[in-house]
Amino acid sequence: MPDPPHTPSGILVVDKPAGWTSHDVVSRSRSLLGIRKVGHSGTLDPGATGVLVLGIGRATRLLRFLTALPKEYRAKIVFGTETSTLDAGGEVTANHDMSQLDPTEVLRVAAEMTGVIFQVPPMVSALKVGGRKLYEIAREGKEVERSPRRVNIYRFDLLPTEDALIWKAEVECSSGTYVRSLAADLGSNLGGGAHLAELRRLAVGTFTLDDARPIEISNILPPSAAVSHLEKVCVDGDIVSEVGFGRVMDLERLNIEGMGPWAIHDQNGELLAVYEAYGERAKPSVVLRG
Repeated sequence: MPDPPHTPSGILVVDKPAGWTSHDVVSRSRSLLGIRKVGHSGTLDPGATGVLVLGIGRATRLLRFLTALPKEYRAKIVFGTETSTLDAGGEVTANHDMSQLDPTEVLRVAAEMTGVIFQVPPMVSALKVGGRKLYEIAREGKEVERSPRRVNIYRFDLLPTEDALIWKAEVECSSGTYVRSLAADLGSNLGGGAHLAELRRLAVGTFTLDDARPIEISNILPPSAAVSHLEKVCVDGDIVSEVGFGRVMDLERLNIEGMGPWAIHDQNGELLAVYEAYGERAKPSVVLRG
C-alpha cells in the first residue's frame, strides 16, 4: 500500500556501517520510520562505510538529481595482492613481489591517473548488462565483456604508511567511479597488482559525514536539500498553482533563462517542483506539491 498523503518527505543522510548493503539500510529505514517509500541516491559496497543519502516519501523522486553528484572517499590500498573482487572481501587471485616499490613512482603513476580516464566496471558491481546485475552473473562463476566507462578523477592523493605495501588514499571523483578499480589499476600500472582494503565515503556532493544522523523522523531534511545545488527560482501568485498542476510554462513567465534544471520554490521557501528546459519553454520533471 502507498504511504498516506501526510507522510514525511525529505532527505536523510546516514553513515552506513560495514557489512550492510545499501538495500539493508533502506529496509531498516522503512521499518524505523514507518514509511514504505524510501530509496537511496547511489549504491555503497557492503564492506564500505560512510555517507549514504536516502530519499524519504515523495522526495525519492528527487534522488536522480543527487546520483550524478561528485563523491569523495578515503581508502586503504594494499599492493602486491590481487583479489577476485578487487577488495579485501574476495579470494586472492595473484601475488606480486612489490617489496621494492618506489614511493616516487607510486605518486607519479597516481598523478597520471587523474583527470578523465576510462574504467572497466568490475564484475562485482551493480551495473546491469543484458538486464542482469554484474554481481549476479559473477556469483555464477561467469564473466561477461564490459565496455570501458568515462569517469573523472579530480583528486587522487596517496600517503605511505609504515608498511611499504600499504598506502592511504583520498579520492575525489565523478559519479560512476569505481574506487576498487582505481586501486587495482594503480597496482597494474606499477607493474604488479593491488586491492582495496578499506573504503569510506566522506561526501556526496555537499553532504558530508558531519550531516549524517541516526534514522529518525526528526532528522529528515526538507526536500529542498536534495536540490540545493540547482538554480533556485521563487514564484508567487497564480504561478504557484500552475506549477503545482505541472504546467509547461514560458521561461519569461518563470523569470528564468539557460538550460536548467531549476528548483522552483514558493515565497515561503517550500520546494514545489523541478523544471527542465523544453525548447523555448520549461516543463516539470518532478512536481512535489499539487
